[in-house]
Amino acid sequence: MKYVVMIFRSTDRTWTDEDQRGLGRLIKLESELAASGELVSSEGLQPPEEGRIVQIRDGVQVVTDGPFGETKEQLAGFFMVDVADDAQAEAIAARVSAAVGDRVELRGTLISA
Repeated sequence: MKYVVMIFRSTDRTWTDEDQRGLGRLIKLESELAASGELVSSEGLQPPEEGRIVQIRDGVQVVTDGPFGETKEQLAGFFMVDVADDAQAEAIAARVSAAVGDRVELRGTLISA
């Protein structure tokens, strides 16, 4: 079953030495999950102000530049893993959380190929 482990970061934080160490831990974990065959993909994301909303309104594509919302927390990156069960997905999410030093969100996918 496939799961996404979503990593969040506050938009009002500056990059610190601890963040750099956390990135190193994430890269190590990424390598370990790739070697075990559990990693489907992982990516860091551009900040919200680099994003845009794309939608269809009255049959016309409308693109709106970011930033969005009044939130201080943003989706900063993700790991997609393919594991046997919830317990293994939760164990990996815990490792990601430990690497970044903060909470992460875990969601299963609707359809797993």
